[in-house]
Amino acid sequence: MALSISAVVLLAIVVFLLVRKSGLKGGHAAICILLGFYLASSSIAPTISQVTSNVAGMIGGIKF
Repeated sequence: MALSISAVVLLAIVVFLLVRKSGLKGGHAAICILLGFYLASSSIAPTISQVTSNVAGMIGGIKF
């Protein structure tokens, strides 16, 4: 659960920066948010969650 909360915060910051700095329009950001909600309730949601968890685990396992 902590991973999904931090991912939401990170993605919200990215969207905010894109709106402010890169010229992303508010309507486009709203459509992206709606797409996220619809993806979360679709049948592909568990696969997306599993891929996200695997990528986070790979990043966490990198030794510097």
